[in-house]
Amino acid sequence: MSKPKKKAGAKSARIRTLVILLLITGALSAYVVNGYLKNRPVEPAEGKTSDNAVKREKKAEKSDKGEEDEPTDEKEPETETEKQSDENSSSAENTAKETEPVENDVKEDEITNMMAEMSLHEKICQLFVVTPESLTGYDLVTQSGGATLDALKEYPVGGLIYFAQNLEDVEQTKTMLASTAESNSKVSDIPLFFAVDEEGGIVARCAEKLGTTEFKPMYNYRDKGADTAYKNAYTIASDIAELGFNLDFAPVADTWSNPDNTVIGTRAYSDDFEQTAELVASAVKGFKDGGVVCSLKHFPGHGDTAEDSHVGMASSYKTVDELENAEYLAFESGIAAGADMVMVGHITMANVDNQPASLSKTIITDELRGKLGFDGVIVTDALAMGALANYYSSDEISVAVLKAGGDLLLMPEDLSSAVAGVEKAVKKGDLSEKRIDESLERVLRLKKDRGILK
Repeated sequence: MSKPKKKAGAKSARIRTLVILLLITGALSAYVVNGYLKNRPVEPAEGKTSDNAVKREKKAEKSDKGEEDEPTDEKEPETETEKQSDENSSSAENTAKETEPVENDVKEDEITNMMAEMSLHEKICQLFVVTPESLTGYDLVTQSGGATLDALKEYPVGGLIYFAQNLEDVEQTKTMLASTAESNSKVSDIPLFFAVDEEGGIVARCAEKLGTTEFKPMYNYRDKGADTAYKNAYTIASDIAELGFNLDFAPVADTWSNPDNTVIGTRAYSDDFEQTAELVASAVKGFKDGGVVCSLKHFPGHGDTAEDSHVGMASSYKTVDELENAEYLAFESGIAAGADMVMVGHITMANVDNQPASLSKTIITDELRGKLGFDGVIVTDALAMGALANYYSSDEISVAVLKAGGDLLLMPEDLSSAVAGVEKAVKKGDLSEKRIDESLERVLRLKKDRGILK
């Protein structure tokens, strides 16, 4: 009986061994097949999309719409094929973003094309803002006609500035500006700046002659807060925009820090530097929201001088360090609020470079552009004022302003001499045409951005 039992036990052991081998072989086969199916590039069946493909499509759609994927707790394992696909997709998206036209690039292209078609004379003329009397040679201008058209053909300037003597009533002012714009359109594709000094208070041409909203000097509102500064500026801007003006040489960013100063005085928003900074920033927003280009004035600060630059030399003895902690505050806040222009005054900075600020590369390029970071249009105060005109000719002044980094030249005493002087300087190599182009581009970009140049 023992022999059969032994045979039966051996047979049972062989069966168990065979079963184990079959199980091991099956497991290895399943592992290999699973690995192959998992990693092979699968073509989805017709009319059916894989789950991962659907997720990628949804992700791409959200990306196009600027949406973000909702965060999830689970993370799908990604195959090498999917990783490569995602990398290719990301590369394509980045390329598309790089080649997609940007609105600012389009604007610059338009401006560049416009500049390429302009003569040197036309470029230079665009950098001047003058009175209608200076343009036409007439003693008094209150309407626009053939003389204005002929003058614009000869000197296609960038803008005109009007004073109380040019304004008789609302209808006359609107007609004069509209007719001037029409004449300009016949000789140039670049619309004009129509400028006025409308600060409110004692400097208010339109309120004085045309019955627009009257205000007390801005200094009187210093304790009324930023909201009042905004509302006052908004009202002034809205009033003059309705008449046809698109540029206001305001607000005054000077601080009335010297009681003996008469040229600024109550035109300033305050006699405290920090308060001036707060109020001026609100005023800038008001002027812009009211529909006009605005200009901070008179950099680097005219409130500390004892003299009047309209009459002769006016000096400031502030150092750069002192300016940074005082006068600069209002200009910095106004620039941060979006000021379109900064007007540079003719103040001689005795302890900086002993030059009138409007002719100083240190003040314009190093300080205003460099330190304060202003990249907008820099306009001069009127070049016919005594602080400059008593010592230099119109051509000398104009060339010096551009060399210093200024962009827009306001009211030279002699327009023809000023333009000819700049042309001569470029042709002689004393001033590069590139320097002219830099200023012209800033002016044109501003007109484009503010809707003046369509």
